[in-house]
Amino acid sequence: MQMAEFAGGAGAKRWVERYALLPVRLLVGFGFLQHGLAKWSKGPEAFAGILHTIGVPAPHLMAMLTIATEILVGIAVLLGAFVAWVSVPGIILMVVAMLSVHLPYGFSSIKLMGFADGRAQFGPPGYECDLLYVVCFVALAMSPPTPWSWDAWWLRRSLRD
Repeated sequence: MQMAEFAGGAGAKRWVERYALLPVRLLVGFGFLQHGLAKWSKGPEAFAGILHTIGVPAPHLMAMLTIATEILVGIAVLLGAFVAWVSVPGIILMVVAMLSVHLPYGFSSIKLMGFADGRAQFGPPGYECDLLYVVCFVALAMSPPTPWSWDAWWLRRSLRD
């Protein structure tokens, strides 16, 4: 039995295909927005201090650019607006994070070090999550707009006119 038959025919298959990347888009958008807001809430100076410690030039400027990028990319992806375009700075940010912070810790993002007071203790994360974000951005950028997005609305509007 083929997928289309199992899922209720060709119409169901097309529906599934159209909505398949919607959860990816929402998770990537929420994740980026959350990371940017977390840095902002702790104060850009705190993140600039971290960047200074790892030798990033112009750490205050780079902290503000990173925070702004995460927030703006997160909002745009959540809304499904200009996804192919905003994927570029999102990918750049993840590649920089991977090369400047996570690469020395290997691939795995979860390094169980032990337990203390009944809670798991983890080591520094590797570059796994950075790569997952990059792959998600590439998939979103290479795919047609997901339903319930600004890009899909704009495409329908421009085809109608």
